[in-house]
Amino acid sequence: MSDPTPVIDDLREESGELDALVARLSPGEWRLATPAPRWTIAHQIAHLAWTDRAALLAVTDEKGFAALVEQALAAPDRYVDDGADEGARQAPAELLAGWRDGRAALDRALREAPPGARFPWYGPPMAAASMATARLMETWAHGLDIADTLGVTRPPTDRLRHIARIGVRARDFAHAAHGLTPPAEPFRVELTGPGGDLWTYGAEDAHQRVTGPALDFCLLATQRAHRADLALRAEGPDADRWLDIAQAFAGPPGAGRPPKGAGR
Repeated sequence: MSDPTPVIDDLREESGELDALVARLSPGEWRLATPAPRWTIAHQIAHLAWTDRAALLAVTDEKGFAALVEQALAAPDRYVDDGADEGARQAPAELLAGWRDGRAALDRALREAPPGARFPWYGPPMAAASMATARLMETWAHGLDIADTLGVTRPPTDRLRHIARIGVRARDFAHAAHGLTPPAEPFRVELTGPGGDLWTYGAEDAHQRVTGPALDFCLLATQRAHRADLALRAEGPDADRWLDIAQAFAGPPGAGRPPKGAGR
């Protein structure tokens, strides 16, 4: 991914689709509760806007971003929620305008980034393509929460390829986030894309593998669905354990979503 332009273009498209979904909402609909505990639609967009601003600082102002990291370390359990709460208190029109401005500024900064540059983040440093991929992943995941709240089905697209890739690459990070030693051997991952084509990662002769729909893997890696509700298959004990802890996002593990039948 030496040229970040394709994923930046896909991030712009993903954001535009979500923008079109929320732009027509009434003030009352912005306050609807989403599947994320205590988060309304306003919280979801506020979080995206807040994270876009953080990414923009990481790309353009390393010292400014370092100050954000210090704030996160000072309140690791509240940092994300506090940022979402602050943004969600804005009027919907103001919140929407701020999100649009922030993502446009980030789009420009990523396109203008020097080739080969790497930027600090809450996890490992990222290149421009990786930063755009992470933003696309979050936009897609939080967009799912909003769509679920509104009863809207958003068909999967080939943009999921970026999310699947970062989910596979984050295998060792997911283990470290849970205090586990990553497996020594690589896995083979074979995912069926929305168009029926096969997306593959890792050596074909690997002893352990994960197979299934790309959509399901992306839902798992972003913790938008429980493994029990997904058609993913693991071969090998380490691959099986990975599906229990997979995460494509930086930071500590989340609580995830309960199985659909939980509590019934």
